[in-house]
Parts: sequence; structure tokens; C-alpha cells
Amino acid sequence: MSLTAGIVGLPNVGKSTLFNAITKSQVEAANYPFATIKPNIKTVEVPDERVDKLAAVFKPKKAIKTTFEFTDIAGLVKGASKGEGLGNQFLGNIREVDALVHVVRCFENNSIVHVENTIDPIRDIEIVNLELALADLETVNNRISKVERRALTTKEKDAVREFEMLKKLKLALEEGKMARSINFLEEEKEIFKNYQLLTAKPVIYVANVSEKDIVDLENCHYYQTVKEFAESENNQVVGITAQMEEEISTLDEESRELFLNDLGLKRSGLDEIILKTYSLLNLCTFFTVGDDEVRAWTFTKGTKAPECAGKIHTDLKKGFIRAEVYKFDDLMIYGSELALKEAGKIRVEGKEYICQDGDVMFVRFNV
Repeated sequence: MSLTAGIVGLPNVGKSTLFNAITKSQVEAANYPFATIKPNIKTVEVPDERVDKLAAVFKPKKAIKTTFEFTDIAGLVKGASKGEGLGNQFLGNIREVDALVHVVRCFENNSIVHVENTIDPIRDIEIVNLELALADLETVNNRISKVERRALTTKEKDAVREFEMLKKLKLALEEGKMARSINFLEEEKEIFKNYQLLTAKPVIYVANVSEKDIVDLENCHYYQTVKEFAESENNQVVGITAQMEEEISTLDEESRELFLNDLGLKRSGLDEIILKTYSLLNLCTFFTVGDDEVRAWTFTKGTKAPECAGKIHTDLKKGFIRAEVYKFDDLMIYGSELALKEAGKIRVEGKEYICQDGDVMFVRFNV
């Protein structure tokens, strides 16, 4: 199943405009709350120049980059945890994603309505976070009511452990903390995963700034307040201008590069979001190469070689014998697989090998 990042935030902060740009699709981006009701889901390509460089070496018939999914979720308003706006539907859609891309409005524009009437990025972040925490608190309280009796009367070991963890979680949520900020014991983590709490999901903040501010984020007050807030949570922030990114996404590669160079930007905000979200989900990339195809494959950090082989084809996992592995960086230094072999840079790895980002892998198998 594909890993999915959900784009969230208050209404009219630029979520759907950003989504249009990310996916080069045209979902509705109207200037009124709840223009997005059903979540739009699109697969995006992860920008990775390593695929292009591998293709230059092997000259395959095709080169395929890796992908993952973005979901555009309806705007949340104050009281969503109690059903306000599209509350329950919004929260249910968030429950289905693996990470959150939280878009925050950091620009002034009187022609675009703000649901709270004024521009205040931290207030907006806290509205969303509070509603997610209140929804999680309801989930936790419901679970406590089911576990408490067994924990306090029959003293069942599992029930006692879960009850103690739930109390810790309840206290933190009541203090306005996100579940992802809590340090759990190893035995508690397995229980915790089952709750699918909204505030447990990793998050990246996206500050949607004006065109004037995007080239000088250091002096953009709104952006700096979001950055400071994100850093206090050990999270990251990306500054973008959603409208401009949507326009950039329609350009061809050469025009896009010229446009970014004129602005003094190394890469688009969209590329930053995609790459940082990919990293946020603990995703890495390995490669397979040949005359027919150069291809990037996604795996979760910590995955062993047979499981990675299974992403190519189930038979490769089933009949895995060994993998011949080398580093992309080494290929760039030595220039060819023959030179890598002569330099002793191609390794033979077994079933316990944990794949690393940038591995180029050839799988030996027998079914």
C-alpha cells in the first residue's frame, strides 16, 4: 500500500492551489470555505537527479523515478472535533494518511477571505492542532473506559500496562501536547500504534508567503514565526508561494529552471516539500539498472534486502539468495560497473543486509 501525505490547514490558506501544483492537476481551488469536500488523491514523482545520472551511464530505454501519494483534505475550522464545518469527515480523512503537510497562510490579501478574519499563522496552527488533540482525547477517553476496570480490579498485566500508558497520553493531550512528542517505553509503542491518533502523525509545516517574501524569507515576519514554532516541536518548515508554484508547475523543464534562477532559488518549494515529506515518512530509495530500464524503488528505512527485492517482484523475495550491491556515489566516482568491480566496490550481501539509501542492487534468486 502506498504511503500518503495529507495536505491540511484552515480553509483558504492555499492547500488546493498547492495540491494543483504538486500533482499538475486541476482540483477546485475556490475562494470560499469547504471548496474541497472529498479528498483528492494523486501520485507524485519524487525528484531525484540520481535517476537521470544513472540513465546517462546506462542509456536505458526508460528511466522511472519513485513515487508516493498526496491527499488534499478539506479545510478544518474551530470546533471540528465537535462536528463543526466538515469536522468528522475532515478528521476521518486525516486518519487515513501517514503524515501531515500543514499549510499555513503567511500573506496579506484582502480579496481572499480568511476564516478567522485576520492573519495570524501561530493562532491558525494552534486551531488545527487543538482540534486534532481534542479528537484524540475523545479516542483516549473511550479506550480508558474499556480498559480501566480490568486494570484496577482483575489486575491483568496487559490491561495495567495499557491503562498506565493511556493516563500518560490523556494528561499530555489535556496540556495541549501532540501525541508524537511523548516518549513511550518500548512495550508501550506497540499498543500506541493501534490507536491511529491524529496527533501521532509526523508533520511538516508549509508557510504560504507572498511573492515578495519568497525571495527574502529571512525578513518575512510570518515565515519566521512559523519556523520558530516548528523548531520548538523539532519539525521542519518550507516556505512557498502556492500561486507561483502552480504557475511554475505548468512550465517545461528549461523554462522552469530559468524562472527559478531568476529568483535566486536552487529548487522549487514543491520539490522541497516532496523531498522533505519523503524523508519525514522515513522513506529511502534503492536503484535497479540495466539496458532496458533504470528504476528507483521506495523502501522504509531499516528494511532488509529480501523485502526490498520483493518490491521488484514477489518471486525475488521468495527465492532470494543474495544481492550484489554498490553505492550510487561510488559509480559516479569510478564511472562504470567494470571499474567498480576492479576496485572491489561491488559487495555481495545476504538476507540480513539492511538496505541503504542510494544502493544500486542486482538480486540473485531461485524459485
